[in-house]
Amino acid sequence: MAGWLRALVGAVLLLEGAAALSFLHHRYEEMVQALFRVQSQCPYVTRIYSIGRSVEGRHLYVLEFSDYPGIHEALEPEFKYVGNMHGNEVLGRELLLQLSEFLCEEYRRGNERISRLIHDTRIHIMPSMNPDGYEVAAKQGPDSNGYLTGRNNANGVDLNRNFPDLNTFMYYSREISGPNHHIPLPDNWKSQVEPETLAVIQWISSYNFVLSANLHGGAVVANYPYDKSQDQRFRSHRRTVNTPTPDDKLFQKLAKTYSYAHGWMHRGWNCGDYFADGITNGASWYSLSKGMQDFNYLYTNCFEITLELSCNKFPPEEDLERQWMANREALVAFMEEVHQGIKGMVSDENNNGIAGAVISVQGISHDITSGDMGDYFRLLLPGTYTVTASAEGYQPQTVTTTVGPAAPSLVHFQLKQDVVKKAPERKASGTRTNNKALQKKVVPRATRRGTQR
Repeated sequence: MAGWLRALVGAVLLLEGAAALSFLHHRYEEMVQALFRVQSQCPYVTRIYSIGRSVEGRHLYVLEFSDYPGIHEALEPEFKYVGNMHGNEVLGRELLLQLSEFLCEEYRRGNERISRLIHDTRIHIMPSMNPDGYEVAAKQGPDSNGYLTGRNNANGVDLNRNFPDLNTFMYYSREISGPNHHIPLPDNWKSQVEPETLAVIQWISSYNFVLSANLHGGAVVANYPYDKSQDQRFRSHRRTVNTPTPDDKLFQKLAKTYSYAHGWMHRGWNCGDYFADGITNGASWYSLSKGMQDFNYLYTNCFEITLELSCNKFPPEEDLERQWMANREALVAFMEEVHQGIKGMVSDENNNGIAGAVISVQGISHDITSGDMGDYFRLLLPGTYTVTASAEGYQPQTVTTTVGPAAPSLVHFQLKQDVVKKAPERKASGTRTNNKALQKKVVPRATRRGTQR
């Protein structure tokens, strides 16, 4: 009931903003114009930047909303939306353009909820990760668009099967009590990814993102990690191997936040499929290797889910307004989820921030790290937790804290320098060598047909 009430109250607060929007499909030039129009209308709280270019040279533009655009403020979390990863799945692209215009308009109108969100969050919106594929799909149009036409990039590669496979190493590492976060990339990873994928990896390596969603089409469900099951022996199209992360309950809550704020996703029956509460574990639906949401979780501090938003991958323009009304509250409510759990500063005895400090939560085998300024953000469900901060050269510090259902709890750590007594020097006849890192297993990529994500 609480989820329904929250969605209802939020919808009422946002109701006045619907009339100002236009509902059209935007080709690349039109999309760029729309982004710059928003930036010109809200110049003090927006910034446009490009993270790179597509195969055919189109910019991968991002629109940022913040009270200090271009600046990371300590203890202010970073959030991102990514749309149109598959070029022919276009609703996410249009929804993110609508969201951008909506945030600007409501901020100018003095909407308290939107103003607070922009002041307390650094929001990054990428309407199209695959602009080349979109142009191929758009030439066909919504009436005659093929199920796969324009899905891949200009090199014919599915970008959601193009990220380095960290799952395989993680499953192996788990068996030997190896690292559970920030898993290193293979040495030759740059030669194995597309320009769009490379740009995104460099992007998420440069910003300390906390929460994210990537928007797809072809189904209506909120999908959460892991996407790849540990057992890859199955070859059927639909697999039912639930593969939870250590943060499974939190991911379910994040997915339900979107599904229950959505117009009909939570009902479960959509597009001929049934998903209880409108959510699914990715591998429980079908196993997917080298996907973006698993990569975010295993390589960065970011918790990402995948939102499947429409049965029709390229809905007609006359359906865009209905889809916007169904997703508007959900898009805003999901962004607000970045403000939960705990956050704080990790500093030394002189109050200098410590970057790269590891934040561990007892009972959850997935750690996160502090950012360049020493601030950290750890999404958690309400409850009491034992949390430890550690960094090389410092003594670890452990605290117990209680997380409530609303704002995040502030938990700061001040680490003392670790004083190690030097052992007496002695002569050695040989040389000492460091242990080599474990070699990653190479697993051939499985072939699938008809997948959505």
